Amino acid sequence: MHALTFHRKHQIHYESIADPKILFPADAIVKVKACAICGSDLHVYHENEKGIDTGTAMGHEFAGEVVDIGKDVRIHRKGDVVMSPFTTSCGQCYYCRIGLTCRCIHNQLYGWVENGNGLHGGQAEYVRVPLADSTLMKIPEGISLKEGLLLGDILSTGFFCAQQAEIKPTGVYAVIGCGPVGLMTIIGARESGAEKIYAIDSVPARLAMAAKFGAMTIDGSTSSAREIIHDATEDRGADGIMEAVGSRAAVRLAMDLVRPGGIISSVGVCTDQHLAFSPTEAYNKNLTYKIGRCPARAMMEKLVPLVQRQQYDLTSVFSHALKLSEGVEGYDMFANKRDNCLKVLLLPD
Repeated sequence: MHALTFHRKHQIHYESIADPKILFPADAIVKVKACAICGSDLHVYHENEKGIDTGTAMGHEFAGEVVDIGKDVRIHRKGDVVMSPFTTSCGQCYYCRIGLTCRCIHNQLYGWVENGNGLHGGQAEYVRVPLADSTLMKIPEGISLKEGLLLGDILSTGFFCAQQAEIKPTGVYAVIGCGPVGLMTIIGARESGAEKIYAIDSVPARLAMAAKFGAMTIDGSTSSAREIIHDATEDRGADGIMEAVGSRAAVRLAMDLVRPGGIISSVGVCTDQHLAFSPTEAYNKNLTYKIGRCPARAMMEKLVPLVQRQQYDLTSVFSHALKLSEGVEGYDMFANKRDNCLKVLLLPD
């Protein structure tokens, strides 16, 4: 089969690799019908996260058709059209039972093979899915493949970010970063009852989309977010900050914007060695800081009704659609924000 594979920093190849096979009785093989490039993939692309083996198939956002199953798979059948979260989960361990499926004791992240161990990703023609019954979810009626991709990662992550912020209708909130996850976070905050949401970015096209989704926008390159937020809150700061970038600068800004006793909710994957604020600063603000991976598999079922309502133009975050064979160009375009690239959809040739 063909796949987009990692070779070294800024070097993604479109090449032929071995087809996946059933290795364990709970496995399934999915023929990929749609996949996408995620901001988290850029951590590998830029080698901010290291250790991945050369030749690893990239990607963790995919949807497709089940074409083979192991003997222990009971829920899914060949021909089922399915979506997947970005990590596998067993559905039975302590963490799965409490809804923290991202920390399943058997979890694997698609697109990460290290020292020969791990799981190839979904930016490929086929992908092996361990623990298929509890990991995969059939795409319900009224939901497209593209919407299935969003449910498996960025839509769930955005709503998780808003959930962690403990939204109250009377509060003032800010979202830092209007990339795909930040935009989904705005929707999550609205659906949680937020009436005042500020969205901070420096890319005009992204700010325009944030406004379309109901946020008041702040261009951080021309305005002081701190002044605007503090002016709107009698100089207190926002009740909650939702950080969807994953950088020291973004977390530092969140700390500057949040009020004493407020919450910072971080879902951006930050690869810096240290936090952007000190324990003393956190103590002096009575800060609640929530950070971590979204339990996407647990969120997906909850969000299906929202997607079926068709209230939001969720798939408008896909600014570009390319063939899988054009994925190398897609990575370059996405990484460098060329042509106002927001998110790249990839379709197998």
